[in-house]
Amino acid sequence: MEFLTTNELSILRWIHILAMVYWLGGEWGVFQTSYNVTNRNLSLEERRRHMETAYRIDILARTGIVLLLPLGLHMGKIYGFVPFLDGAGIWWMWLFFAIWLAMTWTAFIKRETDIGVKVTKTEEMLRYPLIVVLFIVAFMALDGSGPIVSGEGNHWYPAKIGLYAFALCIGLFLRVVMRRWTVRFRKLAEGPDAAEEAALEREIGQARIAAYIYWITISGVCFLGAVKPF
Repeated sequence: MEFLTTNELSILRWIHILAMVYWLGGEWGVFQTSYNVTNRNLSLEERRRHMETAYRIDILARTGIVLLLPLGLHMGKIYGFVPFLDGAGIWWMWLFFAIWLAMTWTAFIKRETDIGVKVTKTEEMLRYPLIVVLFIVAFMALDGSGPIVSGEGNHWYPAKIGLYAFALCIGLFLRVVMRRWTVRFRKLAEGPDAAEEAALEREIGQARIAAYIYWITISGVCFLGAVKPF
């Protein structure tokens, strides 16, 4: 226990790096797999296998992106940037994100069922108010007010929160696209459907463009956390 207390910040930083690696690497894996998901030259069964692979890769990326925020807030508390998490606040914060992570894994495990689709939609809806709150908190901190304490030389922290919120926006769109995969492949299993095929290709094409922006954003988050430039 003494080891954990003494090395709390270093351990959190280590897990934070791992979460970032799984987030970035996982998104690349899903991106590459999507080419086979939309390949009409493959059998439907083969395409479904690639979709299954994409989901199994993506759950690590989803886990990483969910963990990054509480890890960052916990480290922010240690740095003195997030005073409202002192005392019991830190435990309530982790409870909230534990529930969010449980929903993420439930949606993954039950992804081929109606329950899984409903849980996914609920998890997506929770992101909207969270994104708004993160943007507001980040801008308030940069303006010198709000619950996040920031000042000269520490503006990288709220800037990182704002960039993370922007990444959540892109991630939300990508989550919607993947959720639609399940629904569209159910319809394709009933027989050839040109409209569904066209919609699938169009949405994944849009998702690939979003993915490039996503990687740049994730790299920006990494840069702010590692370099702390301002």
